Amino acid sequence: MRMRSRCLSGLALLVAASVRLPAAAYPTTFTVEGKVQSGETTVASTFTIHVDSIMEERHRVRATDALRYGGYPKFYEALRALPVVGTITFTDRKVQIRYAREQIADGKRRLTLLADTPLFFLGGDSAKTRQGFNLTVVDVQIDAQGAISGLMAGAARVRPSPPDGVLLHDFAVAPVMLTGHLPKS
Repeated sequence: MRMRSRCLSGLALLVAASVRLPAAAYPTTFTVEGKVQSGETTVASTFTIHVDSIMEERHRVRATDALRYGGYPKFYEALRALPVVGTITFTDRKVQIRYAREQIADGKRRLTLLADTPLFFLGGDSAKTRQGFNLTVVDVQIDAQGAISGLMAGAARVRPSPPDGVLLHDFAVAPVMLTGHLPKS
């Protein structure tokens, strides 16, 4: 049984390694369409995401350790101290990306981006306060053909994600569903 498990694990790694993903070249700029639905209303808009580079590993560890051991308030402090690695633009508003991490899984690249200020706050639900929703979170997957899909929270909080990342924990109203395609080189 143990040998069969090792063979299957090895086969899974071989298959994953054989999937050709678009080269991750930085800096990169891409545009995504965002849609959000609240009740009967659907709103669509375009966002431009520019990533100069993926953050340095030491910066990622500093931020995730702050989140794991100090909670969201300490993470927010640590994030604000990190260098800017890109921007997210929506109409005439722009926020600075300070957390940019790329991972490869299931034949796709996962790009997690965090800005230290909210890009927007949707909705008029007075029961949901804006306090503490300090981040813009973008979490997208890019497939082998360059198709982009994922979500954005324009005002959000995060929590630790095992083993060493961040995960969208709470958002102000509803996440914005993102779709797009990487530009052809």
